[in-house]
Amino acid sequence: MGPLKGVKIVEVGGIGPGPFCAMMLADMGADIIRVERKGHFAGPVEPKYNVWHRNRRSVSIDLKKPEGREVLLKLIEKSDALIEGFRPGVMEGLSLGPDVCLKRNPKLVFGRITGWGQDGPLAQAAGHDINYIALTGALYAIGRPGEKPVPPLNLVGDLGGGGMLLAFGIVCALHETQKSGQGQIVDAAMVDGAALLMGIFYAMRAAGRWTDQRGTNLLDGGAHFYDTYETRDGKWVAVGSIEPKFYALLLERTGITDSDFQVQMDRTKWSYLKEKLAEVFKTKTRDEWCRIMEGTDVCFAPVLSLEEAPHHAHNVLRKTFVEFEGLLQPAPAPRFSRTQPEIHASPPVPGEHTESALLDWGLKADEIEALKLFSY
Repeated sequence: MGPLKGVKIVEVGGIGPGPFCAMMLADMGADIIRVERKGHFAGPVEPKYNVWHRNRRSVSIDLKKPEGREVLLKLIEKSDALIEGFRPGVMEGLSLGPDVCLKRNPKLVFGRITGWGQDGPLAQAAGHDINYIALTGALYAIGRPGEKPVPPLNLVGDLGGGGMLLAFGIVCALHETQKSGQGQIVDAAMVDGAALLMGIFYAMRAAGRWTDQRGTNLLDGGAHFYDTYETRDGKWVAVGSIEPKFYALLLERTGITDSDFQVQMDRTKWSYLKEKLAEVFKTKTRDEWCRIMEGTDVCFAPVLSLEEAPHHAHNVLRKTFVEFEGLLQPAPAPRFSRTQPEIHASPPVPGEHTESALLDWGLKADEIEALKLFSY
């Protein structure tokens, strides 16, 4: 099992960054119980397809009832960490806030993920990934010149700036707890995480090397040597030949000898050179360009669809995608030399492990039966 084997975590069921965080930690070997609140089983797909719920057990508890809250607190007593993703004050309203939980378990790491953070003028407002990244400058920066900003799926707010940020925070807090013997609260906010991801762009702007005109900069598709291009068969390739020696190889492999291309960093020519390069890439199919450029220092890759990506030779050899119980999905990452993470359990049906998981975590059979937790 992975490097977090032996770590026990309670996840209070939610959607988005919380489950993604829990999946990352469960993939690393943490023993996680996902607590489903009765009547709150919403998700983007049917349970069997929701890979964010893999590698952990699911129990159904009515947290509106005192008996249900007491069950959760008993689990917390045996836990190293807790994950919750409600609006500020919801857990406190259930009498399950940090003060209550840390009183029951002083070593508990209380992990919280929200969009806006636990305080501030927007803390109680509803929102989604697109709103949080809008507030940080990230959304404004993504798009083509003169066109509207383009949402980068929900990778920047929910996942990178949210779920991964919370997973990192929890692991950091667990490490500190080993030294101090004290738990603490981890306040992970997607606005904070998205802003953190934008750090280099704020730095480049301060240095005068980035402008607020989207689609005109080095890494936003403004440069002719860092963009995507359509091929003769209507497919696409991605080029990122930033360094001079890589750029020289791009010109060599495309057969370009036009002197205008020799001054790589002349921004006044980028738009024109992009048009010329687009014409060149349309002379061959994507597969033909792959044979010419893939695996070289051009910094080149075919733009693959979700159907194609798992079958690319590189991804196949590295087992970047794996099939588990008939479901093709991304493999756990990162990799370790000794304590390799793995997929050992498919996404559960909500409440599937109520009896077995609670028994395994030390609750008594009569306590579970008395709570009538099995129907949801």
